[in-house]
Amino acid sequence: MHVSPIKPHAPAAEGSLLPIGVRVPPDLPDPGSEARALLRPLLERLAAALSEAGGAIAFPRFLDIVLFTPGLGYYTGPLPKLGRAGDFVTAPELTPLFGRCLARQCAEVLETLGGGDILELGPGSGALAAEVLLTLEGLGGLPQRYLLLEVSGELRARQADTLARRAPHLQGRVDWVDRLPQDALQGVVLANEVADAIPFHRVRREAAGLCELYVTLKAGQLTWQTGPPSDPRLAETLAEIEADIGAPLPTGYVTELAPQREAWIRSVGEALARGLVLVVDYGFARREYYHPQRADGTLMCHYRQRAHADPLALPGLQDVSAHVDFTALARAAEQTGLQVAGFASQADFLLGTGLLEDVAATAEGWGRVAASGAAKRLILPGLMGESFKVLGLTRGLDFTPRGFGLRDRRGRL
Repeated sequence: MHVSPIKPHAPAAEGSLLPIGVRVPPDLPDPGSEARALLRPLLERLAAALSEAGGAIAFPRFLDIVLFTPGLGYYTGPLPKLGRAGDFVTAPELTPLFGRCLARQCAEVLETLGGGDILELGPGSGALAAEVLLTLEGLGGLPQRYLLLEVSGELRARQADTLARRAPHLQGRVDWVDRLPQDALQGVVLANEVADAIPFHRVRREAAGLCELYVTLKAGQLTWQTGPPSDPRLAETLAEIEADIGAPLPTGYVTELAPQREAWIRSVGEALARGLVLVVDYGFARREYYHPQRADGTLMCHYRQRAHADPLALPGLQDVSAHVDFTALARAAEQTGLQVAGFASQADFLLGTGLLEDVAATAEGWGRVAASGAAKRLILPGLMGESFKVLGLTRGLDFTPRGFGLRDRRGRL
């Protein structure tokens, strides 16, 4: 990766902001004139942020703008994101089997608590909410409320439509919220593919210490620039990582550090009075994350069902994420008094919550074939089964949730 050191810039005069070009990587489809037109206000905001910062911004600031600007960012704007018409497919979109397994884990916790609520963070299309509710209804263990924390108006509308179609009689239990509950929650918090999208820093290990990769503009195109760490926690985190793995990272090693994710899980922990938090995402325990084979980091972008590694292309039109350091999340959660109740591969968790029994119960014929194929995608090591992990965090529960009963990898954290 070619970068140049940060140099001081004077902010541009009002009305003189440079236009930002939209780069389309090879082998990716052009977004078209309509999508490009939708991008203009976002690119103007990004250009203003670069100007105000003196020419370069840290990567979390860039992600905040292109992903989360209200009404304009990737996650908050009107363009489709999920499913075949969007950029990527999540497990709940793939098959109802995923939601049924999570529902059985919810049922175990709600029964132990004598009732409670479910809060789903980043609920996507609403497919997971619908399946969890329908499965819990069948088990006779519905939550008092099913809360959906969603920042995107487009996705809220899609979630409402999904629930109206699939579980219309249960809509009275569903409500949308803009932030974590102020009154401490009793029940279950579900976070499926949420942590990976929380903004993160990109850094590089040099012989003299740590440098950070900033986003800047050169000849109308977004590019990288190096500079000192923008946050003192980054050097502290690097020292902690190198102590954990027992050696310095190699010179030139590029990776991601995510103090915002740690702050996020602490806030989730503070919102839970009693119950279980389930974090499902792709990632590793720390010793696996900072492995020599990941010397270019784990950053990945998704655009129209294609994956690539250029986060500065197609700003506002593509998903940008990075793998989760589950060790960092677990330690941050413990700071709020949560206990690590389990850590497993997605495969082990789903098998422990009855995935194969669901497939066996599917009627013979095409339905059984489709269920078997979806189950394989969820659990096979080369697909989602090993790359996705499940972290269980509890407060006020004194048992190991059933999803971690088959194989618990807490010792790796």
